[in-house]
Amino acid sequence: MSLPFTAFSKDYLDEIKTSITKYVTKTPVLSNKIINSICGAEIFFKCENFQKSGSFKFRAATNAVLNLDSSQKKNGVITHSSGNFAQALSLASQAQNITAHIVMPKNAPEFKKRAVLQCNNNLVECQSTIIDREKISKKIQDKYDLTFIHPSNNLNVILGNSTVVSELLEDHTDLDYIICPIGGGGLISGSALACEAYSSSCEVIGAEPTNVNDAYRSLQSKQIEYNSTTDTLADGLRTNLGDINFPIILKYVNTIICIDEIEIINAMKLIYDKLDMLIEPSSAVAFAAVLKEKEKFKGKKIGVIISGGNVENNNLPF
Repeated sequence: MSLPFTAFSKDYLDEIKTSITKYVTKTPVLSNKIINSICGAEIFFKCENFQKSGSFKFRAATNAVLNLDSSQKKNGVITHSSGNFAQALSLASQAQNITAHIVMPKNAPEFKKRAVLQCNNNLVECQSTIIDREKISKKIQDKYDLTFIHPSNNLNVILGNSTVVSELLEDHTDLDYIICPIGGGGLISGSALACEAYSSSCEVIGAEPTNVNDAYRSLQSKQIEYNSTTDTLADGLRTNLGDINFPIILKYVNTIICIDEIEIINAMKLIYDKLDMLIEPSSAVAFAAVLKEKEKFKGKKIGVIISGGNVENNNLPF
């Protein structure tokens, strides 16, 4: 597979960060002495749970809609998503007065559907398979001449995501590792591009639920693998890699750590107990990787991407 670009310099990524600055929140970076002691390392949590729409995906959606041409903006956009990108694209499109159509699987969390409906009424539900999501999205796209924006396999989405790590490495220039949850591959590919541009020594590592470890297997086989189940608490990580982000991952990511369900719950609970912060299971996967591989990370400075906080506090797994 060939990369969909020649190179992205720090100056180029800075331009992207600047272009979305007035729309997105520069999220805080938190640390905790007790957590550092437990891990035997210095942990810096990049808290995208405080981002608009509750996740990093608002950065991606904002960059994607800002890069539409006038005709595309006039006709509108469409995506399929189980939740966070659906919310993000709805909100980002609303801010630019662009019509957004959203296709969501029926098993998506109800509170995420409600969040979409707060921005627009163009929500269509489908069966909980990628085939159904793509089929219905294409039908609506063709009917209204919409621009399809993929939640993770879109270069403007990936570049929007890169701003998470651009900000983190500006504030903490000496990190040894940055750990990202990996589902569709949009966040980790953007993070890897930023890490390559902003640091000569920091390494991006992926964290993925064992039950849906298609990215881990893809990295080994050097081709996109798929899952036969979606059985994980981390509902945001049930998707697959794409032909745009996978070559970036192959080039810049060497390690993906697989996380069991109980490890996700324990990491989620520890952050809740020590930081008084409620994060979604998909976010907890990244921190769980540090807890699982303490020897690997001992004495290191580690950035952990808290990708989102869209979870109902009356439906916690702990």
